[in-house]
Amino acid sequence: MQNIKRVKMACYSANISMSIVGNLSPVLFLTFRSLYGISYTLLGLLVLINFVTQLLIDLMFSFFSHKFNIPLAVKLTPVITFTGLLFFALSPFIFPNNIYIGLVIGTIIFSASGGFAEVLISPVIAALPSENPERDMSKLHSIYAWGVVAVITVSTVFLLLFNGENWQYLALGFTVVPLFSSFLFLRSKLPELKTPEKVSGVIEALKKKDLWICILCIFLGGAAELTMAQWSSGYLEKALSIPKVWGDIFGVALFGLMLGLGRSMYAKYGKNIERVLFLGAIGSTICYLTAAISDIAILGLFACAFTGFCVSMMWPGSLIVAEKRFPTAGVFIFAMMAAGGDLGASVGPQLVGIITDKISASDLGNRLASFLSITPEQAGMKCGILVGMIFSLVAIFVFLYVMKKWKTDKSE
Repeated sequence: MQNIKRVKMACYSANISMSIVGNLSPVLFLTFRSLYGISYTLLGLLVLINFVTQLLIDLMFSFFSHKFNIPLAVKLTPVITFTGLLFFALSPFIFPNNIYIGLVIGTIIFSASGGFAEVLISPVIAALPSENPERDMSKLHSIYAWGVVAVITVSTVFLLLFNGENWQYLALGFTVVPLFSSFLFLRSKLPELKTPEKVSGVIEALKKKDLWICILCIFLGGAAELTMAQWSSGYLEKALSIPKVWGDIFGVALFGLMLGLGRSMYAKYGKNIERVLFLGAIGSTICYLTAAISDIAILGLFACAFTGFCVSMMWPGSLIVAEKRFPTAGVFIFAMMAAGGDLGASVGPQLVGIITDKISASDLGNRLASFLSITPEQAGMKCGILVGMIFSLVAIFVFLYVMKKWKTDKSE
C-alpha cells in the first residue's frame, strides 16, 4: 500500500512537471518578444517543436515499446525534464548572441521527457489496483491542470516582482519539481505494463477503424485545449488590452483553474464520458467564438477562462474512451493516443501564430483594424483565435458520432 501511494505521488509530480514544460514558454512569449525581438511565428514554433518532439516519442513507443526497458524509461523521465529546463534557463549564458537556439535545444530536451510522461505515466496509473480506474485517470489529469494554475500564478508574480530580464531564474526554480519526482520514482516499485510482443501486433491494431476515431477525438481535444492555453496570455494582453498581470492571473490561471475543476468534478462524480465530451465541444466552440468577436475585455477574459472548463475532459476523456474500447492494449494505446493529442497540440497553436502574423501584415488586417477601430496586430490575433475555434466545432460532430456509436454498441 505504501508503495502504491509513492508511485501515485511520483506520477502526480511528473504530471506537474509536464504542466511546467507545456506552459512556461507561452507565459514568457511576450517577454521573449520584448527582450529578443522574436516573431510570433517563431514563438509559435517553440510550441510546435515541443509537441512534435513529444509526437516523435509517442510514435517511437507506439511501434517499438517492446524494445524498451519500461521501468527505467519511467524513472528517467523526470531526469530528462530537469536537464531540459536547466538548458532552457541557461540559454542567455550559453548562446548570448542567439538565445533562440538555446531555447529550441532546451525545448527539445524537456519535450522529450513530456513525450515519455504522456506515454508512460497514464498506463502506470491504469495498472495500479483501483476501485474506479476512470476517476483515477481523471484525477491524474486534474493534477496537471492544478499544476498549470501554479505555474501561471508563480510565473506572473515572479515577472511582476523581478521583471522579465530575470526570467531564467524562474525556469531554474521550476527544476525542483522534476528533482522531487526523480527521488520518488527511485524509491518506487512500478507495476508491470503491457506492450505488444512485436511490430506485427501494432500493424494489426492500426487497421482498426475505432482506433483512428479515438485518435481523432484526442487530436481535436488537444488542439482545442492547447490553442487557448498557449495563446490566451498574449491574446488577452495584445488583443483585449488587459494588463499582463491581470490577464495571466484572471485569464490564463483561471483557465487552468477551470480545467482542474472540470477534471476534479469528473474524478468525483463523473459518468457517461461520451456525453461529457459532446457537451464540452459545444461549450468550447461558444467560448472561442465569444473570445474572438467580443470587444468587451471582461467578457473576452471570462470566455478564455471558461474554455478551460469546457475542454477539461477532452484529452483525458478521449483516453478513457480509448481504454474502454481497447482494454488489453496497454502502453500501445496510450502511445497512439498521446501521438494524436500531441499532433493536435502542435497544429492548433502554430496555426494561430501563423494566422496572427499573416493577417497582421496584410491589407485584410489593415481593413479589419480600421473597421473595428483596433490595431492590425489585434485584428490578426482575433482572426487567429477564430480559426482556433474550428477544432472545437469539428469535435462537436465527432463526439456526437462517438456518443451515438457507443450507445448503439452497448445496446447490442
